[in-house]
This record gives sequence, C-alpha cells and structure tokens, in this order.
Amino acid sequence: MKRIIYFLLILFPISMNAQNKPEKFQSLPFGSVKPTGWLRIQMQNDIEGFVGNLDKLVPDLMNDPIYSTGRLQHNSKAKDLGNLKEGDAAGDEQYKWWNSETQSNWWDGYIRNVFLLDDKKGIEKVNNYIRSILATQDEDGYIGIYSHELRYNFTAENGELWAKATLYRGLLAYYEATNDQKVWNALIKAVDNVMQNYPVNNSSPFYSGNNFNGGVSHGLTFTDVLDKMYQFTGNEKYQEYTLFLYNDFSKTYQSECDVQLTNILDSAYNLKSHGVHTYEHLRPLIVAAFASDEPLLDDALNVYLDRIAKTTSPSGGAIGDEWIAGRNADATHTGYEYCSLHELLDSYTMLLQKSGKAPVADVVENIFYNAAQGSRNPDHSCIAYLKTDNSYEMMGTKNGEIEPDRKQTRYKYSPAHQDVAVCCSPNAGRITPYFIQSSWMKQADTLVATLLMPNILNTEISNNNIQIENVTGYPYQNSFIFKIKMDKPATIKIKIRKPGWVEEIITDETYMLEDDFLIIERKFRKKDNITLEFKTSVKIHHDINHEKYFTYGALVFAHPIPSKQSTTKEYLKGFDDLSYEPLDKTRYLFSEKNDAVYRNGRIEAGFINAATNTSEILILEPIGKTILRQTTFR
Repeated sequence: MKRIIYFLLILFPISMNAQNKPEKFQSLPFGSVKPTGWLRIQMQNDIEGFVGNLDKLVPDLMNDPIYSTGRLQHNSKAKDLGNLKEGDAAGDEQYKWWNSETQSNWWDGYIRNVFLLDDKKGIEKVNNYIRSILATQDEDGYIGIYSHELRYNFTAENGELWAKATLYRGLLAYYEATNDQKVWNALIKAVDNVMQNYPVNNSSPFYSGNNFNGGVSHGLTFTDVLDKMYQFTGNEKYQEYTLFLYNDFSKTYQSECDVQLTNILDSAYNLKSHGVHTYEHLRPLIVAAFASDEPLLDDALNVYLDRIAKTTSPSGGAIGDEWIAGRNADATHTGYEYCSLHELLDSYTMLLQKSGKAPVADVVENIFYNAAQGSRNPDHSCIAYLKTDNSYEMMGTKNGEIEPDRKQTRYKYSPAHQDVAVCCSPNAGRITPYFIQSSWMKQADTLVATLLMPNILNTEISNNNIQIENVTGYPYQNSFIFKIKMDKPATIKIKIRKPGWVEEIITDETYMLEDDFLIIERKFRKKDNITLEFKTSVKIHHDINHEKYFTYGALVFAHPIPSKQSTTKEYLKGFDDLSYEPLDKTRYLFSEKNDAVYRNGRIEAGFINAATNTSEILILEPIGKTILRQTTFR
C-alpha cells in the first residue's frame, strides 16, 4: 500500500496552486505582547543567567564566523564542538554546520527576550549583531553558511536551508520589533535567492543521497520563514513554495521521515524519528494543509496529530530521548528533550492561530506550564536536556537505565550541555518569548486572549490605541483582571479562552460562550476593567498506561523527592552542571480513598506506600517546582 501511495504522489503531486483556507486568527506583530508578573521576573533571571550568557559559556561555538569569513568550503573540516560523540548517528558532516544552529537559535531567543524586557543594553548588543549579519549578504541576496562552490549544490548531508531557517527567524523577529526596512529588504532578497536557486518543479532541495541527513531534514522548517513572509505580504508565492518543499521532502530519502506523506497515510506506520524533527515538522504540514485545498493534507494533519498525542506524557512532554522508535509515552521510561518541547509548542501555537480551536491552547499551556517549567531547575539557572515526568534521579541516565551503545549524560541540569550538544539551552531561551507572542491574537477587529498569563498587550483597532494588562498569578491562581486603557471610549469585542478544566465562570460581565471562548462586547471607557475568575477542583486523570495523575487548573502536580545535589562541571562562576541523587527511593501507589484536596497552592492526598502497603498523606507540588519527583501512580 505504501508503494502505491508513493508512486501516486510522484505521478500526481499535491497541487502547487495555493488555494488557501481561511485562517481563524491573525498573529500580532512580535513585541505587541510583553510579560508582567512572575513571567517577567523569570525572563529577567534568564537574561541575567544562562540565556543571556550562553555566548560567554561556549565562546568558541558562538564566535565561529560560519556565516561570514568562516563559510564552509570543500576542504572544511568537522568542528570540535566539545561534545561526546559516542553513540551518535550523525557523521562528521553534521558537525560542520552545527554552529549555525547553536548561534542562530540562541540569537533568536536573545533578540526576543531583550526586546520583550526593554533591555537597552541587550538591544544595543542585538543591533550590532544585526548589522554584522546584514554585512555578510552577497550581491545576489545570499545569506548563509556556504561558499560559492558549495551552496545549493549538494548530494549529501548539509545545513543549507536549516542554517537559513534558524537565522531568518531571528531577523524576522527583529524586523517585527523595529520595523527596520533594511532588514526586511535583506530578507526579501535572501528568500528570493533560495527560490531562484531551488526553483519550483525544477530542483530537489531535499535530495541528499541515502545516508543520514538530519540537517537536510531540519531544513524543512524553512517553511517557518515562508509562512511569516506570507503573513506579512499576502503573496501566495510563499505558500506555493511551501507546498513545493513539502512535496520534495515527501518523495526524497529522509532519515527523519515521520512527516513524509507516504508514511502518514500508511495506517501501519508508527512515529520513529528523532523527536525534535517529528514535532517541528508538524508546522510545515500545517502550513501546507492551510495553503492547499487538497483534502488529503487535511486527513494527513489529523493522523499526524493523533500519532503525536500517543507520544505525549501527562505534562505535555512528547518522546524525544532522542528517537521516538515506535514507542508510546511512558511517564518513567520515555523522556523528552527541551528542544522537542519548544518545537512542539511552536507547532501547536501555529495550529491555534490557523484553526482557532481552544483545546489546542490547552495543549500549549500544558507543555509550557508543566513539561517546560518542570525541565527548568527551580533553584539554579540551568535546564535538563532530557527529563521524565517520573524523575527518580538526574545523574546522567534515564532513571538509572543504562544504554549499552552510548555514554548517556543528558539527564542532568546544565546551562549549556556542551558535552552533548548546545541545542537545548538556546531553545530554552526561545520558548518563553514564543509562548508570550501567541497569547493574544486578532479575529478581524476582535481581540482574542488565546493563552492565559500575566502580560500586557498594546495594539490598535480603528485608529484607537488599546492597552490591556492581564493582572494575574496564572497558572498558580485562576483569577484575572483585564485592565483596559484606550485613547477614547469605544465599543469593542474581546474573546477570552475558557480552558477545558473550568467548572464555573465568575464575572459581572455579560458574555456569550462560543467554541470555548467568552465573548464580551460592550462600550468600554477609556479606563475600564474585566474581572474574571475560573473555578475548578482537583482532577484525577489516567495516562495511556492507565497510571493516575493529579491536576488543579492548568497545573500537573507531583510528589517531590528529596535529593542530594552534586556539581559535575563548572563553566563560569554561578554556572554549573548539576546532578541529583535521591535520598528516598520510596514509591507510592494510587489509593481510591485519596481524599485529595487543594490547599495553598498544593494538593494533599492519600497514597499507599509500595514497600509497606500502608497509607500515607503526601503533599503534591506543581511539577514546575520539582527536581526529582513521582508524578504518576499505579
């Protein structure tokens, strides 16, 4: 069956004529929404911590002039990244382009953080960086990492499109924040240069032979750039090029092949690829599905989403340790990579923007408030490269499991993780700005609060400047005051998402409830408020393995396990690799007579001590406040 589908796609590829479906919401320019409250404090700590200092922690990687005087040539050697390569699937070719990913993803996150924080020193640093990047652009528009004799001329692993995707995303953020026309003009020329050198229907950007090609596969995310260009201009050539890229990707050999259309349409196929590829590739599929009127792509998108759901743990972390390998999620035995958390969150926020479906936002919040917060060290500026929902130790291996084909070191906390790859730390700097950017959207002249968090929106409707500050401690409390300021009184419509866990809505506002959005339309004074509270109770769920876990509101709760902290590497003062050994190895079982109650930000509940078979009362904390923990209970 798979071969039949393949040959049909070769003979009758997806139509290149973009017949785009209407997108439910419109994204607001980056910088329209800024953090407040605890979220701003956390971002400020990140800029003072590992996010703002990664260039000092790994200077050799960050100072590599790979986009300028150090562009790759025929005789370029694989670079020493300071990492252990034991058990890696990648060959030396991957290590040639790797610094482009590290640098550009870090700069993308850094740019977004400093602009959202109005960090003047950081913004000046960014301005200098942008000037240096624009200075590398060739006359024909090329901005990238390859010399003339190599670019656009590959038969093996390369990072051409991937290096561009990571760099151009940061340039796009800078343009949105500053409206700098020099940057916009450079981007237009650079993207046109790609489209001219990989012409539609007369080239194969993803052909690279039949060996491992992780960088080539990453390059499918160049559609991120194309989608933004389309959002800015409305020019359908960017959508058509997205369809071309997805077609070419689907009919060429790819080592990371979960999103290939033949595999999606094969009912016997299980996800198996490197997790971060699988989840970032959801975005090209979404863009292709909305750019085309081809029902086959709609079906493929639904199948792909269902498959990803099976890889996802209670906290929202999808398998990324590092290959999915046909497995379903397991709270103890499958881990998730911080890169995967960011990429899946970014993919779901795109789906939220285009589909307008409120349950997608629940999934986004679950990833950020649980898996992502739960992979940060609550006491030090560092993150886990890999993490599990049930995290019984963090000493390098997955809960003590030994992998015979490699020396596993990913299950620890580090500001850089250089011994593995400096990829998760840059993505940890991206995830919060991307999350914030998607918290407000527009639907024509309606403002839509899609994701809930402490933030402040500045926008304009009908020549009326509007500011809305969401004063809240969410997700640690579920009350909100939307403080509204406008140039003049006006009748406006505001939609506020009702999360799926809400049992009761308390507000004095008159509202309609439609598709899980509260719709409030009235005449607002120049200074006005919307006060809102969502009521809920402790909820007990079961995961795909029928293990139980507890939530209250948007938060997953876990039993924290006391531990001993050890420093395994020192980078700079205050920046260390940390491991955690459990001081208590007791495991607990679920009790039907748990009498769970939420009190003062915690859940108190009864459990059964697995060793003694006696009942005990445990205090569960939000998973984001834990290091070692038991989250699910048999």
